[in-house]
Amino acid sequence: MNWHERPFVAFDLETTSVDVETARIVTAAVVTVDPSTGAKDVREWLADPGIDIPAEATAVHGITTEHARQHGEPAADVVWAIAGALTRAWLKTHPVVVYNASYDLSLLDREMRRHGLGELDTAAVIDPLVIDKHYDRFRRGSRKLVDTARHYRIELSEQDAHGAAADALAAARVAWRLARVYPELAGMRLPELHAHQIAWHAEQAASLQEYFRAKGSDEIVPLEWPLRPVAVSLPEPAGGDQ
Repeated sequence: MNWHERPFVAFDLETTSVDVETARIVTAAVVTVDPSTGAKDVREWLADPGIDIPAEATAVHGITTEHARQHGEPAADVVWAIAGALTRAWLKTHPVVVYNASYDLSLLDREMRRHGLGELDTAAVIDPLVIDKHYDRFRRGSRKLVDTARHYRIELSEQDAHGAAADALAAARVAWRLARVYPELAGMRLPELHAHQIAWHAEQAASLQEYFRAKGSDEIVPLEWPLRPVAVSLPEPAGGDQ
């Protein structure tokens, strides 16, 4: 059986910001999918991130500081539970599907370090964003999950987008659809597919870096995937508690 016909796990985070070095987890979902039966198991978490949730982040995922403090679990407990769920998936040789994996997985790694829980040790990762940009590189328009899902005729409304469970499931469906559209992709063994994505992401990041330089921007685009290198100094957000 090809990888997309066997069980796999999808993962998504909603957070306090887009900076992996300082952002904290607010909500998370790990969805186990079995394409052979259509069964799925959804695990979700709400964390108290330990810092104020900025208004712009609340506008995206709908979680306020007050709600997270009242209903959320301690951040360290949530981080430990997520890391455990992903590790168990990898030990079962199940790939983990993450849309824009270098963001979510790097952020989880930083949260583990922040709470003294070690470092994230990844195995087979499938990133539909990297794969889609490789196979359909000249397609115009947004590559946000909601737009990529729409392109592959997968339902993910603007209202559902930015909910961790809905986004994780949509990413899983995009990955499955990509395997159906590109038979070469479906036939790859997981180590081969993982290695290809490392190279594809590096090419894509280098191209984006070149674009930024041409526009006069000094923004750095990490070449590494699925984990970005750790910054030499991790800036502490106001009100944080490293």
